[in-house]
Amino acid sequence: MTETFDAVDVIITKRDGGRLSDGQIDWVIDAYTRGSVADEQMAALAMAIVLRGMEPDELSRWTAAMIASGERLDLREITRPTTDKHSTGGVGDKITLPLAPLVAACGAAVPQLSGRGLGHTGGTLDKLESIPGWRASLSNEQFVRQLQEVGAVVCAAGSGLAPADRKLYALRDVTATVESIPLIASSIMSKKIAEGSSALVLDVKVGTGAFMKTEANARELAEAMVGLGTAHGVRTVALLTDMSTPLGRTAGNALEVAESIEVLAGGGPPDVVELTLALAHEMLAAVGLGDVDAAAALRDGRAMDVWRRMIAAQGGDPDAALPAAREKHVVTAPATGVLTRLDALAVGVAAWRLGAGRAQQGEAVSAGAGVVLLAKPGDRVRAGEALLELHADEPDRFARAVAALDGGFDIDESGAATVPTVTTIIDRVG
Repeated sequence: MTETFDAVDVIITKRDGGRLSDGQIDWVIDAYTRGSVADEQMAALAMAIVLRGMEPDELSRWTAAMIASGERLDLREITRPTTDKHSTGGVGDKITLPLAPLVAACGAAVPQLSGRGLGHTGGTLDKLESIPGWRASLSNEQFVRQLQEVGAVVCAAGSGLAPADRKLYALRDVTATVESIPLIASSIMSKKIAEGSSALVLDVKVGTGAFMKTEANARELAEAMVGLGTAHGVRTVALLTDMSTPLGRTAGNALEVAESIEVLAGGGPPDVVELTLALAHEMLAAVGLGDVDAAAALRDGRAMDVWRRMIAAQGGDPDAALPAAREKHVVTAPATGVLTRLDALAVGVAAWRLGAGRAQQGEAVSAGAGVVLLAKPGDRVRAGEALLELHADEPDRFARAVAALDGGFDIDESGAATVPTVTTIIDRVG
């Protein structure tokens, strides 16, 4: 076919600081998806975007073109209001697991398309796949039917959803063009908008264990994503939340599932409960259900009931024993005092090295591997007492995991024991 534009001209426009026209954007995304624009040309354009940025209307058009590269799920037959959540990823971030059934128990429908972990950040699908029998892949028909009957679906995105993003994401990963807020925002939002939900709550992580290390960068990303959602007719808000310390007391796959079930049973770590309820409130408020008491649905077992139905609907056995690692190793406190810092990145890398994460897409992960936090900042510890418990299938993984934790925590020997304050939520955008 005769091409409408020339890739080199599009690259030059952005390289020289110009705004890409709507026609240029529509063409280059479509042509790249078709294979008419080469990887090296799209890599050059992505680098130009990294260096030159994008205007809000330009970014909105870029995102629309990515959505248009594939199908958009039609959820109009769902009788409940639809609302979804996306997290930018962190350590111990198992929030989707209790959140989706909780929000469904409160009267909304939650169409949650999730991903797998890469590096030190865990993946929701990896966690759920530690449940015997559970499957991540559903057809569009199965997806809609489960959403209507159960109220919540957590599964992998189909290949027809924003294929331009799938191709561009893989390219950015190997061309040093990941760190671009416009490209990050359009990648996330093209998939979420194509998912078809009427409302979206974003959990944008800030801190050492997050992709965004500073509040300023996290806020810029949050504002860009809220703007995109709003421009495309999706009610969108964002919470900036702390990821300097791991969420909860576990980092790993089956370990985090077990902790999520504790939350659904009315218990669980305070920070996980706090963030789950905060996000549930935002999701419900966005679809006119803000008066529903989500905390009550945790206490009375309604959220647990939906969890069991959601897992069973995707082939999982909610009563099956979760996998456990074959080996354990305890890291002890080197001094007596108050644990004042426990670095999320250090714990995430340790869990990764133990087998809970992967270095490249497609690698297998260990269901039972990970880290159990026996103390959190604010807790008083004694020299020689267990501080962290490492789980792995192969004992030769422990040395590198322990090395990752070197310098990852501080103990104030003269500090007084205090009750830790939960400070998960930093701010709200939108």
